[in-house]
Amino acid sequence: MSETELPEVEGETQLDEDDRLKPEFVRAVLDAVEDGDPEGARSLVEPLHPADIADLFELTPADQRAGLALAITDLLDGDVFAEMNDYVRETLIDALEPHEVADIASELDTDDAVAIIEDMDEDEQRAVLRALDPDDRAAIEEALSYPEESAGRLMQRELIAVPEHWTVGDAIDFLRGHEELTTDFWEIFIVDPAHKPIGTCQLSWMLRTPRGIAMADVMKREQTLIPVDMDQEEVALRFQKYALISAAVVDQGGRLVGMITVDDIVHIISEEAGEDILRLSGAGEGDINEPIRLTVRTRLTWLVVNLGTAMLAASVVGLFEGTIAKFALLSALMGIVSGMGGNAGTQTLAVVVRAMATNQLTSSNTLRMIVREFRIAGTNGLVLGTLIGIGTLLIYGNPTLSLVFGAAILINNLVAGTAGVLVPVTLERSGVDPAVSSAVFVTMMTDCMGFFSFLGLATLAGLSG
Repeated sequence: MSETELPEVEGETQLDEDDRLKPEFVRAVLDAVEDGDPEGARSLVEPLHPADIADLFELTPADQRAGLALAITDLLDGDVFAEMNDYVRETLIDALEPHEVADIASELDTDDAVAIIEDMDEDEQRAVLRALDPDDRAAIEEALSYPEESAGRLMQRELIAVPEHWTVGDAIDFLRGHEELTTDFWEIFIVDPAHKPIGTCQLSWMLRTPRGIAMADVMKREQTLIPVDMDQEEVALRFQKYALISAAVVDQGGRLVGMITVDDIVHIISEEAGEDILRLSGAGEGDINEPIRLTVRTRLTWLVVNLGTAMLAASVVGLFEGTIAKFALLSALMGIVSGMGGNAGTQTLAVVVRAMATNQLTSSNTLRMIVREFRIAGTNGLVLGTLIGIGTLLIYGNPTLSLVFGAAILINNLVAGTAGVLVPVTLERSGVDPAVSSAVFVTMMTDCMGFFSFLGLATLAGLSG
């Protein structure tokens, strides 16, 4: 394919109305690569933002990514790798030599460099670290020493900190006189002689303040400090709660060691929200670029657990074989009771897990939450039970069956509402992630109690065909 046949890419015609790469654009790039026209492919890709180049690789079939990378090697800088999906990036990084990975990492802020290096094998990590400049190597090694998904991994060391005795003029001269300083920052941190942050000063305040005013008189002393070992989800909650743009990260001694900016937090909020939803379903990470082997293993694990809970529910049904034999219609209707309870439990569970993730649900209001969900479940169960009872009476003309069916729906809704709160709360206080395990236990309880209440009431009522 010649360059004259390639689609127009001036402006943003390569993106659709939702800022996604158009299928025909992706196809044109890959066709150029397949036809041995790297210059044509490069001319198409060059105008793209690094995030869009990363998307291009994610949209490219796995067996064609290496060829695309070879065709546009000079466009694959650190910014592109920083935006790339973890699994796609890992595949490309594995194909590079350690010194090439080191060159990419050296272009990035520490947090982005760590994201690239942290998932590599230990031997490969050491080789890449040896190829880095001593200063970069020391910063990345320190970051890797912190727990995964902690503020220490998330923070960047590139920041501006000045002593409290400086004037605004001193700070401005310092910023102008040192070209090696970071260029991406919104505020300056003011530190005491022990390098502990005592305040912050936004750039806008400095620009509107006379040079002779002391930084200590301009700064804001109230600030949100992030402990270096704080979990990234808690960091994101602090940014949300206090509307932060950036925040200082401090070590155990209270000394300033880095900062976290809101652009990193946007990614964390998106990741954590998606993680909780996927964990509730037992789908793992849910990444479409994840290797099939890992996806199968994750999903199969929870499907096997669900199989065990289904067997338990089936054993409850087995207790009432005699009743079912006398009135076969029960076997057709009992699934409705457990299914309705399962849906109600899932609704409550989703609300509770989200409330826990956003710190809306704490030990101080757990009892109120239980009462609230019990009342909601009771109201819904009463309405649904009445509707189902009336419908059953009209269809089958059996008042006893109608009462049993409606009562079982009400009972199982109450069980679902209560379990939907108690199960995740209990798991969290036991140190287990409620988003991972709650759904299995809630489903088991609604299935078992649904069958037990319906068939038990039918036995007590003496239903027979």
